[in-house]
Amino acid sequence: MTATTHSPLFPEFPAVPDSADAVLAGLDPEQRAVATALRGPVCVLAGAGTGKTRAITHRIAYGVRAGILQPGSVLAVTFTARAAGEMRGRLRQLGAGGVQARTFHSAALRQLQYFWPRAIGGDMPRLAERKIQLVAEAGARCRIRLDRGELRDVTGEIEWCKVTQTVPEDYAAAAAKAGREVPRDPAEVARIYTAYEQLKRDRGVIDFEDVLLLTVGVLQDRPDVADAVREQYQHFVVDEYQDVSPLQQRLLDLWLGPRDSICVVGDASQTIYSFTGATPDYLLGFRTRHPDATVVKLVRDYRSTPQVVHLANGLLGQARGQAAQHRLELISQREAGPEPSYAEYPDEPAEAEGTARRIRALIDGGVRPSEIAVLYRINAQSEVYEQALADAGVPYQLRGAERFFERPEVREAGLLLRGAARAASVPDAEDASVPDQVRAVLGSRGWSAEPPAGSGAVRDRWESLAALVRLAEDFCRVRPAATLGDLVAELDERAGAQHAPTVEGVTLASLHSAKGLEWDAVFLVGLSEGTMPITYAKTDEQVEEERRLLYVGVTRARFHLGLSWALSRSPGGRAGRRPSRFLDGLRPGSAARGAGGRPAAATGALERGPAAAKRRRGPVFCRVCGRTLSDAGEIKLMRCEDCPSDLDEALYERLREWRVAQAKAIGQPAYCVFTDKTLLAIAEVRPSDPHELAVIAGVGARKMDKYGEDVLALCAGREVGGEAAGEVDSEETEK
Repeated sequence: MTATTHSPLFPEFPAVPDSADAVLAGLDPEQRAVATALRGPVCVLAGAGTGKTRAITHRIAYGVRAGILQPGSVLAVTFTARAAGEMRGRLRQLGAGGVQARTFHSAALRQLQYFWPRAIGGDMPRLAERKIQLVAEAGARCRIRLDRGELRDVTGEIEWCKVTQTVPEDYAAAAAKAGREVPRDPAEVARIYTAYEQLKRDRGVIDFEDVLLLTVGVLQDRPDVADAVREQYQHFVVDEYQDVSPLQQRLLDLWLGPRDSICVVGDASQTIYSFTGATPDYLLGFRTRHPDATVVKLVRDYRSTPQVVHLANGLLGQARGQAAQHRLELISQREAGPEPSYAEYPDEPAEAEGTARRIRALIDGGVRPSEIAVLYRINAQSEVYEQALADAGVPYQLRGAERFFERPEVREAGLLLRGAARAASVPDAEDASVPDQVRAVLGSRGWSAEPPAGSGAVRDRWESLAALVRLAEDFCRVRPAATLGDLVAELDERAGAQHAPTVEGVTLASLHSAKGLEWDAVFLVGLSEGTMPITYAKTDEQVEEERRLLYVGVTRARFHLGLSWALSRSPGGRAGRRPSRFLDGLRPGSAARGAGGRPAAATGALERGPAAAKRRRGPVFCRVCGRTLSDAGEIKLMRCEDCPSDLDEALYERLREWRVAQAKAIGQPAYCVFTDKTLLAIAEVRPSDPHELAVIAGVGARKMDKYGEDVLALCAGREVGGEAAGEVDSEETEK
């Protein structure tokens, strides 16, 4: 059994297994029990990293290859297009092509489109492109003005209402019963909800949630349609079952009808989406509804080291509530690794700088940037880490930003590769390998063997094309006989599943968006009270969901795990924060708070942010209005974003040109010299002596020694001559 559970769409096997029994090869005893349980209801309780996708795909494939299941009669449903695409890819390689693997919405939409003319008549309404715009218009109809945050939150409330099947007039009572933090007065939200539904009817559109609601309505009202669906699909597999909503469960019940051929897979300890209407109740109550169900527990963790697993088990060992009663004690199957590290910093910028230094050290030690992640509780925390990583010369990517396959350069590359495959227009294509053909095609659009100097759009474009080249190389390692046409088909499959290839950069992501992913090294940051758990988690169940969210973060790490917190938000602020209660009894020097289970012994070492601690700084004030600054970007500029800028544009351009030359000379991206915001600050302050330059954020002692003379000369209007500064080392990116 391999020690990893992550895999792309590329096959686990170099060749399709030659028999049903061969499909079972390599499964551990519990996974084999899942794969061979093909009759009646089956419930798989699968802990993080235990190979649940492997178990259920081999179960389907074994059933198909043994002649027990017909491929077209199986519907496997999950929660993301990426997971569905990966499942289809695995099933194909196991010899079970033809099995439908879809999200709930995708499966429902397909059925709704097919049966609409028969059940309703006419053309199906089109899907609304921008739901949030419709909500804004609904608010305006009600004479309720919503700011950007309220607009997002009210949209979320409407979505929650629909998946929990709550009508506008019942919203206030339902929200109070669920303990929801409502963004506006409940009566106002209900009015906006009513107006939103009317606005959709006026425009003849439906939203994403309507797809499920309408499919449920058709299946309930038209027995002939329900019979047709049940005749098509006779066996169901549901992944991530702890995340189903009442509406999705209702749809699943209608698909299934009176039959019991269903296999569900989930982990109540990874329920982190209750704010969307998800509930683990259906997973935890499965045996009550199906007393004769086969239940299999997967607890062998092939992802994480014993040290990471020990911390994860200890975190859940202090949990309370219904989900905690069903927690799984994981058992690591990997060799020992380093202990998790704990670090305390005086403020958030210092925490970001310290994290960036640790990441720089890992990369210098041979860890690929794409195998490192920084995970935080809310997206607003990302900016300070973006700045710190840029200052450290570390490439990064934001998860949740523009989708890879929607980038203009990726769409263009796909068209070129498709044309090359169809017309065999690449020179010497008959003799060139597929990766060489890809390099030849993309070389005409900006790809080169070496990355460009600098950052920004040029570097981002190169990273996208380089990811396609690496994908071609990986694809052909697995399928040496593949053609360029095969690769194009793989790209189409990935695009449909939104399964992007790896971009070589550190991942910055929220804990929620990290679900289902894993990395060699994970840094969990901002672990202080008020952020983890988040301040608006008031009830016991809300706090326990925050604990589960942290558990998900911990179990993303394979080998290296860092946990950190800051004592204040901004430099010079009052050190009034304390580490998250979830770390009590786990971090060194702490004791558990009367938890609901046996805590793990505290392991690892607590660091006090060595570099940051000796640089305790006073508060930073806006040089225009005098306000105390706390935002990382504003601290860089030494002024509020809204305050007027006295930028010397000519100086800024000279600095940019000088930076390009320096970066080219040292063979590093431009931001390794100075970031854009540091250059802006220099061009605004126009320092006339070393002291004025040194106090600008982003200009540390080493950069003063290396670049200070040049920068001051440029600020004074003098020409800069001589050779560029020498090679940058990993520590010279300190501020």
